[in-house]
Amino acid sequence: MPNSKTVFAALAATCFAALPSAAHAELPAPVRAMIDAAIASGDEDAVRTVIDLARATNPDDGEELDIILAGYDTELAAAEAQSAASAEAEIRSAGLFDNWSGQGQLGAFRSTGNASNTGITAGLSLERVGIDWRHKLTGLVDYQENNGVTTREQFLAAYEANYNLSDRLFIYGLAQYERDTFQGFSARYSGSGGVGYRVIDEDDMQLAVKVGPAYRQTQFVTGASDSSIAGLGALDFDWQIAENLKLTQDASAFVQSSNNTFVSTTGLTAALGGGLSASLSYTLEHDTDPPLGAIKTDTLSRITIIYDF
Repeated sequence: MPNSKTVFAALAATCFAALPSAAHAELPAPVRAMIDAAIASGDEDAVRTVIDLARATNPDDGEELDIILAGYDTELAAAEAQSAASAEAEIRSAGLFDNWSGQGQLGAFRSTGNASNTGITAGLSLERVGIDWRHKLTGLVDYQENNGVTTREQFLAAYEANYNLSDRLFIYGLAQYERDTFQGFSARYSGSGGVGYRVIDEDDMQLAVKVGPAYRQTQFVTGASDSSIAGLGALDFDWQIAENLKLTQDASAFVQSSNNTFVSTTGLTAALGGGLSASLSYTLEHDTDPPLGAIKTDTLSRITIIYDF
């Protein structure tokens, strides 16, 4: 049985530990008010900066600051989880025509190759991103007419669907229609399906590659036609260089037994505000075996105003 001196010592130690010491004093009211104001602002960077400053100016209150920061992180994680769950529920309940975003563009082009002239260009792209699916529709028209004579007429329409197998791996399906009589074909239909991989998937930079078999049917202006099995390889690179400046690089290769087609488009887009941006792009298209009388390489420079909606 412990003696009275031992019991007294234990009670004294317990009482002393329960008293607030100078090393664990409460935060000064102005400091706590500043932290509360930063939390109320909803600015995470501001909250962490204020707590770091409080830690530097009140080194004895580190334990209390750790508790405040841990509570803030817990509430922040819960709010983010709730927001993500709400967003997912909204996407899953969306109808076929909901959650589409897009871009419309209008401007001018300068071409060289089979047609060397300047004209107007217009385009429209629509995209719908779901939980596992992404759908993208693209349309592009280049047209120029002199004295009632058409000197440039190029159309492109494409639909692509992606299905995510994982965060980076996906499968795709692509259907595309082209018309360019100055390259020698009145219609070219392409279909492809295969696998893709997101090599880079960061907030400011994305790089995706894809490859798969393809089928192409070409109807020439002469009335002849050609169908063949091909292979498709493509890459899509986006780099947000600065807040208002973006670099894009798209490239594709249709490889088949007869004519192979290689296309590269480099673009630079600057945001102007209000959903508007200005874009400069340069496209190079090369056919290894074009129709008789056609030039192998065409280039197209575009300057457009883009509206996001």
